[in-house]
Amino acid sequence: MRPAKNSETAKIKALITFRAFFVTVLLGSFTVFEIGNRAFPHPEAVFRLIEILYGLTIAYVFFLGKVKPRPFAYFQLTLDVLAVCVLIYLTGGIESWFPFLLILLVLASGIIIGRRAGFVIASLSSILYGSMIDLQYWRLIPLPYGMAFYEKDFLYNIFSNITALYLTAYLTGYLSWRLERTSRKLEEKATDFRELTAFNKEVLENMPSGLMVMDGGGRLITLNRAGAALMGISGPEAAGRHIKSIFPFIADHRAPNIRAEGSIMTPGGEKTIGLTVWAMDGPARDGLAGMPSGYLCIFSDLTDIKRMEREMELKRRWATIGELSANIAHEIRNPLAALRGAVEMLYKDSPGEEQRESLTRIALSEMDRLNRIITDFLMYSRPAGCHPEPLELGLLLAGTLDLIGKAAPPGVETSAEIDPGLNVHADPDRLHQVFYNLALNAFDAMPEGGRLRVRARRKDGQARILFADTGKGIAPEEAQKVFFPFYTTKATGTGLGLSIAMRIMEDHGGTIRLESGAGRGAEFTVIMPLNGKV
Repeated sequence: MRPAKNSETAKIKALITFRAFFVTVLLGSFTVFEIGNRAFPHPEAVFRLIEILYGLTIAYVFFLGKVKPRPFAYFQLTLDVLAVCVLIYLTGGIESWFPFLLILLVLASGIIIGRRAGFVIASLSSILYGSMIDLQYWRLIPLPYGMAFYEKDFLYNIFSNITALYLTAYLTGYLSWRLERTSRKLEEKATDFRELTAFNKEVLENMPSGLMVMDGGGRLITLNRAGAALMGISGPEAAGRHIKSIFPFIADHRAPNIRAEGSIMTPGGEKTIGLTVWAMDGPARDGLAGMPSGYLCIFSDLTDIKRMEREMELKRRWATIGELSANIAHEIRNPLAALRGAVEMLYKDSPGEEQRESLTRIALSEMDRLNRIITDFLMYSRPAGCHPEPLELGLLLAGTLDLIGKAAPPGVETSAEIDPGLNVHADPDRLHQVFYNLALNAFDAMPEGGRLRVRARRKDGQARILFADTGKGIAPEEAQKVFFPFYTTKATGTGLGLSIAMRIMEDHGGTIRLESGAGRGAEFTVIMPLNGKV
């Protein structure tokens, strides 16, 4: 209610100011041009009326703010109607020049108070003005008029002025109603906008992640509370700084949908930051459509997460070492037992030449098996140094497939589809070992024959090499374990082949994925970055 009251008070101030201005202009015109002395029947009374209006204006200013605005406005407009009617009387009645002032009062009432007030003032003006003209016609008031005026002139004068008053009241009321409705809607929209702005600001300020808004040049405009606390600076201090001065590990902020991680120095020490940058599309400017109007960056502190990842990785490695130790002990126990039995027989008994040769072959075979187990374990736990070099994956894979084709068992067919231009940065010997191991696993899965399909292609900036066989497949519960060290379903073998292959691909920034199911073959997909670096 207070804003509405303040608005009405402001309108009454405008009415008082306009009245004082108009009375001053009226007095000045009468004085400068000496109009009243020649044209009006009561010139002195006109000047007295102007003095009274000045006095009322001063009184209005004094009472403004001390009384209720709406009744005070009605009171002023009513006195104004009386004053205008007196002015019309003093300046000749039907011959007066000032009936238009009543129309101005109707306009003022409709604007200041509302539609109803416009009709009230129009009715009051019509009654007073029409009565005065009627009384003048019947010569019941001492207000003479020229012989050129007839009855119909009086009637038409009253009709035209009353019609003008009510039309003005209607139009002013309609326009005032439309203006009030529009103002109300605008005020509601403004309130909604302020509330939405406050809500958005509250949400952004209370986000646990840092958020910054940058202009088209990458300079910071807004920084929320979490981001300022993370970096140890305030929003005003960071304003205007370029994003690369805040996050130097970003290569180019203009690239679409940047995701990056890096370290920055803060007053609280070094922190690892993960961030995402989006471009905000703006309107076309200078004939260039789709130019970013700014950039939005969301970032968070990954320091604790990275520390926990390192701790988890360390725990995982210790758990793996424990598991490996148990598996190695199990794998070594069998050949050691066989080797011990052969040596004891050679030591205690006096075997014949043929038995001695047999025991010696057993001992040598078990020694080879022990050596193979230790070699595979060392390759997994301490892989050979990686020596990457630029190479075309298609040529390396083609050479490997030639070798694979010669090692394929009877009844197994191989086919290959290799896209050209698959350039990578990798160690050719270790990559060859991965492909060869995957092919041998596929052959072992097809003892009765089948088909091995190899497909190398480009997808999402990566090289994807598929090894798909038509063997018996791998059950879901086994598929989760095939990359574990020493896990195997074969009668022979150490179970380190796929573990070593996965380790090699991880060293190259890639991975191996398995899709399979019992009875439908297996698909191993090698994924590695194109033109990647180890």
